[in-house]
Amino acid sequence: MNQADVIIVGGGLMGTATAFFLRQRGLSVILLERDLVGSHASGTNFGNVRRQGRFLPQLPLANRSRAIWGDLPGIIGEDAEFLPSGHLRIAFREEDEARLVAHAAAAREWGLDLDLITGNALRDRFPYLSPSARMASHSPLDGHANPRLAAPAFARAARRAGAIVHEGAAVLGIVKSAEDFVVETAIGPFRAPLLQVSAGAWGGRMAAALGEPVPITPAAPQMGVTEPMPYRIAPVMGIATTVKEEGVYLRQVKRGNIVFGGGARSEASLDTKRARLDPLNMLAQLPHLARLLPPIRALSIIRSWSGVEGYMADDIPVMGPSGKVAGLFYAFGFCGHGFQLGPGVGATMAELIATGSAGIPIEPFHINRFAQGPPG
Repeated sequence: MNQADVIIVGGGLMGTATAFFLRQRGLSVILLERDLVGSHASGTNFGNVRRQGRFLPQLPLANRSRAIWGDLPGIIGEDAEFLPSGHLRIAFREEDEARLVAHAAAAREWGLDLDLITGNALRDRFPYLSPSARMASHSPLDGHANPRLAAPAFARAARRAGAIVHEGAAVLGIVKSAEDFVVETAIGPFRAPLLQVSAGAWGGRMAAALGEPVPITPAAPQMGVTEPMPYRIAPVMGIATTVKEEGVYLRQVKRGNIVFGGGARSEASLDTKRARLDPLNMLAQLPHLARLLPPIRALSIIRSWSGVEGYMADDIPVMGPSGKVAGLFYAFGFCGHGFQLGPGVGATMAELIATGSAGIPIEPFHINRFAQGPPG
């Protein structure tokens, strides 16, 4: 079969979730992935399932996605190791504490309730935190999941629902005919009247080829994992700061290892599909990780990794219909914070493609914001 109602280019979490939810709405789908499903940013990220700290107009999408994460076994038959263990943002300075207070007040208007914890209550509830922590903003219903499992799980569910998923199907070109998009790939041509580009950091190249260039830059976040220690840290934790190098985060998995990330990013190449790890970045992470969680000083790091992520100039993704081409849709450029959003993006894009309405406001993400040139 080389024809369907919808072709999706990109087999990360956004693309596979869209394919699954489109099948729930009765549309036939062909998903084209150049490599293996979930092999790039969707499968190499930190695994954070967080809502706090986001661009506020993104919260309706994040809330929709959190509802799906909470019912993954019932929806797709797998849980992707999602644990609603809570999420903490820790302030060490008075000005960062003030920003947490302001964000909590603003987020409440968008349907997210955050607990602000200070003083003895903070020490009693999270005794492993640094004694220099001033405040924690706690999002109790958030947590973490396994990024290596999520996109493949959605792809399997999409296949069971009748979607056609092709791996090793590098896109060579896209042409819009009078009625259909014709997508030429390494395994042959495919046709559909509707097309979604969900190609991650490579989405910018495809959008430019379709006449809608955007300011997107590939970059490589740096993650690592320690040797195991006794399990005692349930929530995901991160430092609330405006200083990029200080913005580290960590989580402990049930087998005891601590996964961490954040800080400065390294270079990544769209051509080689490789992300460069910088040992100096990891050395810079360590004192901030130790400030957040002092016991981590005693642990050895056993592995580090990265992936190719796409960062928009305004740190806001491209999501929604094309501004120029009928039948064309985008969902890419999630700037390193798309993992939590993935299921919600899939449900929202499927609703938009099938009905013409997204069901929640997504106007701030429209590609038209770059039509008059990049911001700034």
